[in-house]
Amino acid sequence: MEKEVDGCQDGAKTVPSTGLGTEGTETQLDDFVGTHPDYNEEEEEQKYFRRKRLGVIKNVVAASLAGTLTYSVYLGLLQMQLILHYDETYREVKYSNIRLEDIDHKVLMGINVTPVAALLYTPILIRFFGTKWAMFLAVGIYALFVSSNYWERYYTLVPSAVAIGMVIVPLWASMGTYITRMAQKYYEYVNYKEEQEKERQRAPRDACNAYIIVFQTVFYSCFHLSFVCAQMPMVFFLNNYLYQLNHTLFAVKHCGTLSHGTLPGFNKTVLQSLPRSVNLIIVESVLMATAFLAMLLVLVLCGAAYRPMEEIDMRSIGWGNIFQLPFKHMRDYRLRHLFPLFIYSGFEVLFVCTGFSLNYGVCALGLERLAYLLMAYGFSASACSSLALCMLHLRRHIPLLAGAFIHAVLLVTLFCWAPEPRSLAQAPLLYSIAVLWGMGSALNKTGISILLGMLYKKKERQDFIFTIYHWWQALAIFTVYLWSGLPMKAKLSIMLLTLVVAVGTYLWMERKVVQNVEVRLPRIPRPRHKTRGYRYLEDNSDETGSDGDGDKEDNDRHPTEATSEDELPKEDGEQLG
Repeated sequence: MEKEVDGCQDGAKTVPSTGLGTEGTETQLDDFVGTHPDYNEEEEEQKYFRRKRLGVIKNVVAASLAGTLTYSVYLGLLQMQLILHYDETYREVKYSNIRLEDIDHKVLMGINVTPVAALLYTPILIRFFGTKWAMFLAVGIYALFVSSNYWERYYTLVPSAVAIGMVIVPLWASMGTYITRMAQKYYEYVNYKEEQEKERQRAPRDACNAYIIVFQTVFYSCFHLSFVCAQMPMVFFLNNYLYQLNHTLFAVKHCGTLSHGTLPGFNKTVLQSLPRSVNLIIVESVLMATAFLAMLLVLVLCGAAYRPMEEIDMRSIGWGNIFQLPFKHMRDYRLRHLFPLFIYSGFEVLFVCTGFSLNYGVCALGLERLAYLLMAYGFSASACSSLALCMLHLRRHIPLLAGAFIHAVLLVTLFCWAPEPRSLAQAPLLYSIAVLWGMGSALNKTGISILLGMLYKKKERQDFIFTIYHWWQALAIFTVYLWSGLPMKAKLSIMLLTLVVAVGTYLWMERKVVQNVEVRLPRIPRPRHKTRGYRYLEDNSDETGSDGDGDKEDNDRHPTEATSEDELPKEDGEQLG
């Protein structure tokens, strides 16, 4: 019995020691995996979202620089090759048997005609690859166009030009969508706290407009510098081989408003000596390296516009719906009223690069000063894009109307003015017109993109909206390509009439918006997920519309429209949409 008692006492003595060991182990485990005493959750959260905001700024700057480099290479190479191929001596000595004039004609046709069909495939392309990868694909095809100029033949130049025409609208639509989406994400990362989340849901519809204005301004300030960078091949290379204006303009009789077609009477020989092939290869290699750098900027520095599950949701509405939605969005009166403004936007940018620069600038100052005239336009457009920041404090129609007024005055001036051929005394006036035209272009381009970002904040609609905008712009550029043989007065009259109609319809649209006239927009179908290959958790998914970033109803639809949409079955909603 004593042993038993002793045994019980021994057992009783061992139990506390076991408890002490367990408590020690738990204490060590807490010290190892528990919260560090110096850890500040709020501070770490602030650091995390600060990194997110810096990432968004990095994305915007990288996309802007990539667009600038891409168009610098494209415009600079196209301009240099057209001047070289125009010279009769160059064609006969280097390419006597391949008919370069005919090839150049078909290259321009491929670039200008192919975008007419872009509305049929652009949304599908962007949804299939994603916004970032659509940008990367388009920039890569521009690089392909550069590489085709190493071996100038019909079977290299024409197919690459057709490929360029196919990706012009997808490039611009994806870039417009990307910049707008980055502005929305930046707004989300600024208002990241839970109490701010509730406030954000009750925030006014224009809460993120300030970021849209700033980011679009940054993009166009960078992009318009492409007109400056595109002149580098002429300034540092081609101008050394050009004849002076007394030779190239010897037979030119009329300039400006008295001219017909594209600078009639211009000498067929513009090169006083032919550039060596090695020098041409060096220039093209520099351009190719620049295009490759643009590809790397998009690939490495540009982050995704959407999370992976958001892109799956956006693709899962069905390819047939994706194909139809751009056409259905055109029923919205806001877009229909903006069509003339889209068309004029295409008219003016190509007119300043062809009609004004050739029939006014080159005709009076000579081909050797073409680069400086376009550089004045580019510098002005880049600097004046910052004027769109006034939309932070003024009503949004003021910059657009200011740009339209500047262009209207310039169009009337050009209509009434015919500069004298070979007259350098008119250089100050021509440079002033180029600078003012750049100011109007900057307000026009930046203002339209900001306006579309304000009107259509729902992320599922943005790629359709920017596709429609740039498709109409491409149609206008195609029209300018067709009217190249018209008298200058006819061109200016068409542009002035289009501008007046565009301003009138835009003001009408703004009046309807102020009056809260109901808009007619198609319903975005719900994603139809396939469970093949992965499990999709419907209860806690990242489905479109579940995260609240830009998905809450903006001024796309009225509450009654949203209610009726949710009540509709999927099939009926798609038919009505």
